[in-house]
Amino acid sequence: MDWSNFWNVIWYTVLVFAFIAYLIVLYMILVDIFRDHKLAAGWKVLWIIFLVILPYLTAFVYVIARGPGMAQRQQAANESANAQAREYIRQAAGTASPADQIATAKQLLDAGTITQAEFDAIKAKALV
Repeated sequence: MDWSNFWNVIWYTVLVFAFIAYLIVLYMILVDIFRDHKLAAGWKVLWIIFLVILPYLTAFVYVIARGPGMAQRQQAANESANAQAREYIRQAAGTASPADQIATAKQLLDAGTITQAEFDAIKAKALV
């Protein structure tokens, strides 16, 4: 590479950018292929084979043919991940307010799961 010419440096930068952009698109296509549960295994294998043999043409065809579905599958995956994260945080944090703790203890007392003494201990602990 001749680094003495400014335009050679610009051209090299453009090529590196295009290659990295292609790798990102290829990664997104591969992730989408494996994320799509409706696509049969044989079609997945076929898409991957064509991505190896004719990478650019296959990438363009895939984006044109299955592009709208890619966005929907990505959105569904994001919503699922967010729901799982919220559920984990809710479980890890437990009930935050003393009123929630007392209400839960009252439900347990009414159901006969705990005794009045245990309810009083939980209530006292929640109010501290």
